[in-house]
Amino acid sequence: MASQFKGILYPARLPDFHRLPAGPEVAELVQWFWIPEWDIDPGRTSRQQLIAFPASNLVVEPGGVEFSGPTTRVAHRDLSGRSWAVGALLRPAAIPAFTADPGSLRDTSLHPDAPELQASVTAAMAGADPGERRQRAADALAVWLAAAVGPVSAEARAANRMVEVIGGSAEVLRIEDVADVLATSPRTLQRLARKYVGLSPSALIRRRRLQEAADRSRTEPLAELADIAADLGYADHAHLCKDFQRYLGFTPSSYRRSVGGDR
Repeated sequence: MASQFKGILYPARLPDFHRLPAGPEVAELVQWFWIPEWDIDPGRTSRQQLIAFPASNLVVEPGGVEFSGPTTRVAHRDLSGRSWAVGALLRPAAIPAFTADPGSLRDTSLHPDAPELQASVTAAMAGADPGERRQRAADALAVWLAAAVGPVSAEARAANRMVEVIGGSAEVLRIEDVADVLATSPRTLQRLARKYVGLSPSALIRRRRLQEAADRSRTEPLAELADIAADLGYADHAHLCKDFQRYLGFTPSSYRRSVGGDR
């Protein structure tokens, strides 16, 4: 599983937050489950900002069920009151059960009609023991998802593998690198990404590098930003700054200063 806070820009501002591993029954469908619970003082809000993983999520909250597509920019949500969410970061193999065109859901979402799912997760989250209720909620979501998706095809497994290679290999810098690892063609990878992810392979690589750059900028305050850029395959520090500015709206150095007291 990835770092608990990878992709989260300001971990110190998080509510009570947990990631749970996917069990074997949904290992091909879910990267992990994530469950925040919060209790914000009246009249206050807590803004959560993140560089979202390049994937779709299925989320259950007291108000309903949401399937959110992949994002193309930094995302945020303002939390208030007292509530919770139970989410599943989905693997590509799960996506066709919800949409034939994940690209059409970039930066947006749809609301599946799943009252039984909402009821089972809500009942689980009403439990008194925190660890037990979170696990029961994740299990309820897993059972529903496995039934909704059904058998996983060889093509869907290939899409999963593509995303695993891109997300887990710092040496992968171009679509041709992925094609070499998987012994396939860039054209095949583009087709798989279009059908199962909704973002191009190049966008997936860029997101992984940006997440790593932000995470290292925050957790390695003494590291030279130019060295981080070089380690992650950027041509130079200026190219890293350009990616930060374009997708996050600020530079690596300004981000590092903003989290100086956040570590």
